[in-house]
Amino acid sequence: MRFYQTNDFGLFALIVIFATAFALLTPGFTSPFNLFTLGRTAAIDIMIGYSMMVVIVTGGLNLSVGAIGVCAAMAAGFLFERLGLPLSLGLVGGLAFGALLGAVNGVLIVRSGLHSFIITLAMMSVYFGFMVFLTHAQAYRAIPPQLSEFGKMKILNVVSPLLLVMMAVGILLSVLYRFTTLGRQMLAAGAKPAVAELSGVRVGRTFIICHALSGFLAGAAALMVVARNGAAIPSMAGHLGQDWLLPAFLGPVVGGTLLTGGRVSVLGTFLGSALVTILTNGLLPLRIGEFWIQAALGVVLWIAVLLDKARRTLVAQQRTASR
Repeated sequence: MRFYQTNDFGLFALIVIFATAFALLTPGFTSPFNLFTLGRTAAIDIMIGYSMMVVIVTGGLNLSVGAIGVCAAMAAGFLFERLGLPLSLGLVGGLAFGALLGAVNGVLIVRSGLHSFIITLAMMSVYFGFMVFLTHAQAYRAIPPQLSEFGKMKILNVVSPLLLVMMAVGILLSVLYRFTTLGRQMLAAGAKPAVAELSGVRVGRTFIICHALSGFLAGAAALMVVARNGAAIPSMAGHLGQDWLLPAFLGPVVGGTLLTGGRVSVLGTFLGSALVTILTNGLLPLRIGEFWIQAALGVVLWIAVLLDKARRTLVAQQRTASR
């Protein structure tokens, strides 16, 4: 299939169309400051999308991405402020804590046999509740200045280094799914778990790894927010981390990752999340109420789910025709 016939090309075309329209309708949309802010916000939103994408690959969900992200950021803040650890160790500690919480989700899902929707919905409240109890809902502001400087840095007066971090992660994820045995096992386990198990894939372990990777990426997104804000704040992802749920779903689903698992599009997630960020950033200056913007994004998600259903039907028809 040629690129112009793909879902990715359609998303790219929509990004160009909306960006052009906002540049014409919104004063300052193409200013260096707004482009820098837009890129920095997009980097975080796309990373959030990645954190959901790696679980959707298995046919599952992770509703606790926001809660895990906040917990990882607060853990890093604790290491920085209370224990006085250097930047590198604090970042590693925060990312490792996010991966640990994600792995706990995976173990509970595999051992209980319950759907990931139920487990991660419950753990969203558990993680956030314990975080508030342990930190007394107090922010950690003694963040190493290098991290804040990195979040505020401008490359060529326009590009945020957070955008480069996100792109590097995207490349690594593409390599994972395209060229590694583990990545192929993740796709196989998501497509047909029973068949994958018969083929020697340890499906339960693979699911746990996917959820650990999701927690790691959620932690990475949260630490990017810390770099942007210069502090680890309990409310950085909203109550229970719910502010992250819509961006987490929109990017992968709009980008073409099948909700039933077995198919992933890293580039599609990148483009889908970028489109959502551009829509939000472009509509706000037009004095459209926040409620209507959220409603519009909800409609976009609804349309994306319908398109996902149509894609699944098409894939099934193609598989039947090829036999």
